[in-house]
Amino acid sequence: MKRLGSLVLPADPPPVHDPDMETVQTWLMEGDPSVRWQAERDVLERPERTWKRTRAMVASEGWGKQLLDLQDPEGTWAQGLYIPKWTSTTYTMTLLKRLGLPPDNPQAHIACGVLLDRGDWVEGGISYFDSYTRRGWAERCVNGMLLSVFSYFDVQDDRIDSIAELLIKAPMADGGWNCEDRRGATHSSFHTTISVLEGLLLWKRRTGSDQADRAIHAGHEFLLDHQLFRSHTTGQVINEAWTRFWFPPRWHYDIMRGLDHLRDAAIPPDSRAQDAIEIVRFRRKPDGRWPKGSQYTGKAFFPLEPGRVPGRFNTLRALRVLRWWDGATTSETV
Repeated sequence: MKRLGSLVLPADPPPVHDPDMETVQTWLMEGDPSVRWQAERDVLERPERTWKRTRAMVASEGWGKQLLDLQDPEGTWAQGLYIPKWTSTTYTMTLLKRLGLPPDNPQAHIACGVLLDRGDWVEGGISYFDSYTRRGWAERCVNGMLLSVFSYFDVQDDRIDSIAELLIKAPMADGGWNCEDRRGATHSSFHTTISVLEGLLLWKRRTGSDQADRAIHAGHEFLLDHQLFRSHTTGQVINEAWTRFWFPPRWHYDIMRGLDHLRDAAIPPDSRAQDAIEIVRFRRKPDGRWPKGSQYTGKAFFPLEPGRVPGRFNTLRALRVLRWWDGATTSETV
């Protein structure tokens, strides 16, 4: 047996198989349009014209429409830029990106303009916190999330390149990022690193620039050198919450988010991620689905999947991660 913190995994994992995959796929396709279009693209491999038609529904049906209907007249949500969690403009836009709202959505572009214009610009990045602004600091994690949002929605503004350039110059010596780097932190934060990596990857796709390549590679090595969840000094599990899968992830890291990013970046499967993949397989239920997972404390407009139910988003993400690991074609993540 293999012990990973409180998890006890079989020493020899059982052969990979897909229990009743047709039923699982049908169940995914019965979900919200945000789940359906990604399942069509990443699991069912349907033509682009098919999943793009479904993707367009995110703005007019289900969770995407519910969130858009809650936008304030001035273009924000909950009348806040970053606070309150999880109903502010930053977190709502981050969720709409993960749902796959079409990038040309007018309401999203209004919100992006508000996020760009109403923050304080320091170090070439945005600060929404007086304590950071007074010190001239741009918080790395927040700027990583914002870079993801602005790049995904293809906002044309030179200030977005400024955020990317700030983050490219800001890695710590171990290859990752930490929002506490100027307060004495000596080791990168997984939470900050994953947000920055996601932002830089989307920025690279939007611009075609190779400026971020070295920083992205170093960030990937940081994750892999830690096997996505282990201490680099003791080899122990850093945080057992990371071995459970949360959706939406908000600003938090877990191994599913890390693996899905590596898949998205088309990184070849690396043996250093083997234990993380075993945990993904271990978390699968006998019916072929994955749990919804716990939700982070804070106010939400509405639950995406209420009750103690299997999670369509976690199942979708796990299936595409395993397809990548087992050698299937990768596709982009939102």
